[in-house]
Amino acid sequence: MAEYDFDIGIIGGGSGGLTVSAGAAQFGAKTLLVEKEKELGGDCLHFGCVPSKTLIRTAHVYHFMRNSKAYGLPTVDLPPVDYREVRKRIQSVISTIQKHDSEERFCSLGAKVEIGSPTFSDEHAIRLNGNTYSAKNWVITTGSSPGIPPIEGLDKTPYITNKEIFSLDHLPKSMIVLGAGPIAMEMAQSFSRLGTQVIVIQRSGQILSKEDKDMADEVMNVLSSEGVVFHLNASIIRTSDKGSEREVLIKDKNGKEVNLRAETILVAMGRTPNLEGLGLNDIGVEFDRKGLKADDRLRTSQKHIYAAGDVTGTYQFTHAAGYEGGIVISNAIFHLPRKANYTFLPWCTYTDPELASIGMNEKAAKAAGIEYSVWTEAFKDNDRSLAEGERVGKIKMILDEKEKPLGVQILGPQAGELLNEWVAVLNGKVKLSTLASAVHPYPTLGEINKRVAGKFFSPKIFSEKVKKGLKFFFHLKGRAC
Repeated sequence: MAEYDFDIGIIGGGSGGLTVSAGAAQFGAKTLLVEKEKELGGDCLHFGCVPSKTLIRTAHVYHFMRNSKAYGLPTVDLPPVDYREVRKRIQSVISTIQKHDSEERFCSLGAKVEIGSPTFSDEHAIRLNGNTYSAKNWVITTGSSPGIPPIEGLDKTPYITNKEIFSLDHLPKSMIVLGAGPIAMEMAQSFSRLGTQVIVIQRSGQILSKEDKDMADEVMNVLSSEGVVFHLNASIIRTSDKGSEREVLIKDKNGKEVNLRAETILVAMGRTPNLEGLGLNDIGVEFDRKGLKADDRLRTSQKHIYAAGDVTGTYQFTHAAGYEGGIVISNAIFHLPRKANYTFLPWCTYTDPELASIGMNEKAAKAAGIEYSVWTEAFKDNDRSLAEGERVGKIKMILDEKEKPLGVQILGPQAGELLNEWVAVLNGKVKLSTLASAVHPYPTLGEINKRVAGKFFSPKIFSEKVKKGLKFFFHLKGRAC
């Protein structure tokens, strides 16, 4: 049997890589973690989830203050936002979490951390900083970077991505956002609330294109009411640098050319897997422009090399990477053949209102040719939502023809938190009747979960057939008015 320096080597110190490293090391595997950046944590900690949610919260508070009159409070005359102070808060949150993702902590768990850019020298070894490290198993969790579209003039036009947006030295007076996915929408709303004039350009006729149109349109309506301008069904002809402003020439939905100008351009048009420089072609690991090709046990074409996180090009969420890291540990360390199952993987777009999903939505069910029914409950009918001043949104439950849940979408206040109950219900195979009969505290937003399940059972429980049976057996007298 060949002798290797490590039982397992992980390339990439983001969510997936940290999960595998911590788990493998604590189980007794000799573990090597390689990260190209100076600090661990990956895109999520430094340029994604953590800074974006911190910024969103800041913008939310400022928006509340500006709309104090709606809550029966005096109108407040607020000074402009100093983005340098916002940036300080973002960095302080990152720094606090960074301590948990430090090299010292992982060393204490038993994992050796090396900083640098590795290249595979053969199927079991990498070259790093002039040294060679071999491992019985490898895991590639190198994440993704902002995708830069081949737009004429963009290479000569200054722009920012999620890599730069959280460290700006001032609040842009105006911003053009290219793309309308989750990152684009979260940033468009946040900067609009902070005082930036925001324009969004989207190629298709819907923002958040993976979501159901009725839910996405409600999000767009809210952002529009706050001042964000949308150009849907628009194609970008070219961009150019006009000195203090950037220009984007588009062809709108009517085929008319329109010149748009702003101080800043934010490019948010998808992600590209970080695979350059690894030497994967030389060792027979298959990949394409979307990412590494892996089976349901997350093995690449070289079965001892695994993939997890954004680099697979499938579910590009931090929690998905963490979940996949657990799958890798089962297969690589315990040799237990465990497969990834994304049937009820949740996700959330943190606009206000939030849009959270788990399982199939209508768009996915239609694409799969599945017969389904839709059950909804509106937040305007939830007492706590009214007390909070929230009237927009609904919950949508999708059932198959056998009346089994396919998925749930929630558009409304704290939708991401409300979805957690459905994470437990659907992954735990809890019956809808159990949820419908469960006691929820009043008044809470969470009652909407119980209400939508109860709505499904109401026609069955209060049917004419049931009433006739009760009348016959218990001599009930029927309606009083």
